[in-house]
Amino acid sequence: MTVTLMWEAAAADGAGEPLLNWARQQPLEGEPQRVEYLVAPGDRVLVISWWEAPYDAKLPELPDPPAELVRRGVHRWRFVSVSVRN
Repeated sequence: MTVTLMWEAAAADGAGEPLLNWARQQPLEGEPQRVEYLVAPGDRVLVISWWEAPYDAKLPELPDPPAELVRRGVHRWRFVSVSVRN
C-alpha cells in the first residue's frame, strides 16, 4: 500500500523562500519512495512524501517550522493511493 503524507505551511510575510529552504533541510528518517516540494501563491509551501506502508504506520513527519517563518499552524494530511493515471 502506498501512503502519501502531505505537509502544508503558509509563510509569514517575506518568508516564503526561507520556509522552503527550511523544509528542504529537514531530514526524513526511513526510505520514502519519493519526496516533492511545491510552492503556491501566498508563499505556501507543500511537501508530499510517498511511503510503502500500511495506512496507520508510524511514519516520519516534518516538524512544525520556527514560528517566525509561518503565519498560521501547519496543516497535515494522510492519503492512500487508489489508482494512478498518466
